[in-house]
Amino acid sequence: MMNKKKDKSKKRVVVVKKNGQAHIKCSFNNIIISLTNESGQVISWSSAGKMGFRGSKKNTPFAAQIATEDAVKKAYELGLRTVDIFIKGPGAGRDSAIRAIQNAGLDVVSINDVTPLPHNGCRPPKRRRV
Repeated sequence: MMNKKKDKSKKRVVVVKKNGQAHIKCSFNNIIISLTNESGQVISWSSAGKMGFRGSKKNTPFAAQIATEDAVKKAYELGLRTVDIFIKGPGAGRDSAIRAIQNAGLDVVSINDVTPLPHNGCRPPKRRRV
């Protein structure tokens, strides 16, 4: 007789309180939204690519709005009510993502820009000539 291993994928249990954090990463190619509890465990997440946008359409304000509404809806059902927003990156959907969080019914306590700024580190890529 062969012993079969049971492949049970254990789902992480995340404690959801009414206070949390919204981490928004806007790059030039995509936007990723993660809603976490106060200790940083992810409650729900979404991205423009996950919502079906492809190519250059991923970095649009509309894609950011749709992705944010999707993530907020899941977190709201689990009990999240107020968020501190941490936004990172130079992408196009920064403002529309913040507006989508406010319109979805979450109370915004603070908005922090945590974009990493180099102290003249790496050389940037050359300018495009189209």
